[in-house]
Amino acid sequence: MTAKLTVVRAGALTTVQDAGRRGHAHLGVPRSGALDAPAMRLANRLLGNGPDAAVLETTLTGCALRPDRPVTVVAGGAPCPVTVDGRPVAWGTPVRVPAGALLDVGTVSAGVRTYLAVAGGVAVDPVLGSRSADLLSGLGPAPLRDGDVLPVGAPGRQPALPGAAPWPAPPAELVLPVRPGPRADWFAPAALRTLLSATYRVSPHSNRIGLRTEGPPLARAVTGELPSEGMVLGAVQVPPDGRPVVFLHDHPTTGGYPVIAVVGEPALAAAAQAAVGTPVRFALG
Repeated sequence: MTAKLTVVRAGALTTVQDAGRRGHAHLGVPRSGALDAPAMRLANRLLGNGPDAAVLETTLTGCALRPDRPVTVVAGGAPCPVTVDGRPVAWGTPVRVPAGALLDVGTVSAGVRTYLAVAGGVAVDPVLGSRSADLLSGLGPAPLRDGDVLPVGAPGRQPALPGAAPWPAPPAELVLPVRPGPRADWFAPAALRTLLSATYRVSPHSNRIGLRTEGPPLARAVTGELPSEGMVLGAVQVPPDGRPVVFLHDHPTTGGYPVIAVVGEPALAAAAQAAVGTPVRFALG
């Protein structure tokens, strides 16, 4: 039999995530999946899991779990203290947790999201081919609550990544390379200059749907309403307040606010770890 994990402390927001639901946008289903996909993949490699095995994505305050059988885990992504029955253990490298012991992943010291991977992966039932929780549509498992029990899959036979691994530090300044969006011509020329020269900051209203910013508003040249159209991951949408919103993995698949630019997907992992107040700059690239 494989192990089960009982949630003792769910934390501020802890969800099950994998590589997400690709290929369903035409049905109105976002991709979802781990916001910091490189951190998820590295944690899985350290355990010998497949790169897209389901993990737990915690937000700011971590979580605490108790396995009913011995398990091996890795906490990576945003750095934080990790303890087993109150004793400090290593962050970012595999840790053996005995049956019945309390594994506590603490509050981040930098960044936003810590990824807790377990050998064998989190084996909740998939929905549309993914185990990811989608906060916008409600597909997949609900965010964790105290008392939930999570099944663990059978550990694979892939070799674990030997030794310690380099984990990127959360960004002190978030620089997002952009290319012009499909509705850039809906904005005044001064708005485009502002987007590429001003410094914004990460808003406390950011979430898995989008990274919201605080800073100078972007003036529109076209003031009419835009019919809803398809939205892609990384789209920089500008709502009526004029502050750019960068769409992340739980974004809606359609929207009616104009998209001034698009951020390339490789830059979005850093966006997932940008804490509230982090300076944000947009640059052509």
